[in-house]
Amino acid sequence: MAEVCGREGAKVVIGGRDEVAAKEAIRNIRTFGSDAIFVHTDLLKVADCKNLFDVGYEKFGKIDGFFNYAGVTPVSPLDTCDEETFDWVTTVNYKAAFFCCQQAIKYMRLNGGGSIVLTGSAHAWGGQKDRAAYAMTKGVLRILNEHIAHQYATENIRCNYLTLGWTPTEGEVALRNSQGESEAELRKRAAEILPMHRMCERNDYVEAIIYMLSDASAMMTGSTFRVTAGEYI
Repeated sequence: MAEVCGREGAKVVIGGRDEVAAKEAIRNIRTFGSDAIFVHTDLLKVADCKNLFDVGYEKFGKIDGFFNYAGVTPVSPLDTCDEETFDWVTTVNYKAAFFCCQQAIKYMRLNGGGSIVLTGSAHAWGGQKDRAAYAMTKGVLRILNEHIAHQYATENIRCNYLTLGWTPTEGEVALRNSQGESEAELRKRAAEILPMHRMCERNDYVEAIIYMLSDASAMMTGSTFRVTAGEYI
């Protein structure tokens, strides 16, 4: 997604822990004639969340958009979830997003507004039994989306919630592998469940995110935007 934003002309700030992957993305972005930087960010630390935006603003002089993608999806049924897992998933998925949005708003209001896109999930409408803590965090992000949209519209700061479908990300595949299911088996099982008979791929979301970040969606805020292959949990 960082590379696609760079291709579209955006200057990109990548926050995360994987510097190797980020540097590869930055090299590609620069071939498009744009620029990007990497800021090492541990989402378990609020100071890192703040620093990400401070450095980005210092480098490029403004912040127009924020795409909050990071998240963890542990097995966490309500009746067996331990405190350590609960704290981990809620800190990464919600607490970090809260303070990142705080920083985004701080800088967006200096330059006439901006667009925030929060990564949601169909789990936010109840979720599967083994994803209670995860589902809760995605439900909280729905409320954060509506809160930002309502309270900051007068400052031209928009927020929308992109509901992702079942996607064979590295984390999802690794989790299923740990449970004895191969990626091929996962895809086959998902195809039998999903109304559109295939899992979503990462590139299925690209145009939706570009639209939500860009001025093309200038009058869109507080929306729940579904790209789920018809899945509703």
